Amino acid sequence: QVQLVESGGGLAQAGGSLTLSCRASGSAFGTRGWYRQAPGKRRELVAGITSAGRTNYADSVRGRFTISREDAKNTVYLQMNNLKPEDTAVYYCNYVTLSETIWGQGTQVTVTS
Repeated sequence: QVQLVESGGGLAQAGGSLTLSCRASGSAFGTRGWYRQAPGKRRELVAGITSAGRTNYADSVRGRFTISREDAKNTVYLQMNNLKPEDTAVYYCNYVTLSETIWGQGTQVTVTS
């Protein structure tokens, strides 16, 4: 089974930037996505990208975040600019196959004001 490993989280100041990476242990050509979960809140979609490169974003991040993929490296990225304290959460990537959805272990992003 393909496994996903996120990296790139950390601490940032408001207005700053971070780039998250999600590397799959094998081929992962299907739809990939980034979700986040803040304390006491439900996990929510941040951004998704199909195998054809079509993207969608949550209204709260559109214009600030960019999702991209590099299939040669089985990796999906989330470029996060103009970060806000409300972006603080654990960020998870996923990979949607025909039979299941695979999740990474998550990476913490903390944005201070």
